[in-house]
Amino acid sequence: MIAATSDQSTGAEWGCMTILNIFATGIGWGMGNTTSIVNNCGFNTSGIAAKLCYDLVLNGYDDWFLPSKDELNQLFLQQSVVGGFAPSDYWSSSEYAYYTAWSQHFYVYFGYQQNNVKMSVYHVRAVRTF
Repeated sequence: MIAATSDQSTGAEWGCMTILNIFATGIGWGMGNTTSIVNNCGFNTSGIAAKLCYDLVLNGYDDWFLPSKDELNQLFLQQSVVGGFAPSDYWSSSEYAYYTAWSQHFYVYFGYQQNNVKMSVYHVRAVRTF
């Protein structure tokens, strides 16, 4: 997994306030989750976390996505290598329930994950596979 070296947003909502059945949390599920969010949230996707990643073209690559819950945790564990993370909350592409999705705190030693209301605004960092 390769991460963008800077955030795609410092304040984006997760996505639409409906259950999308995007409960996949494991490594390798982020791209599918992101595509499902973009395809199922209707016309109001501009500015949401998944769409920011989905539309990203960076360094000649256009296959970026919002990481799943477990992929995001890997970014947290490697944040000193990847760099550029704010001591803030970051969205994952994994849904928790109807109104909530998983996020992770990126404080130096404090990387717990929790579910938050999808309308909350958090940081977004895109990843891709190689």
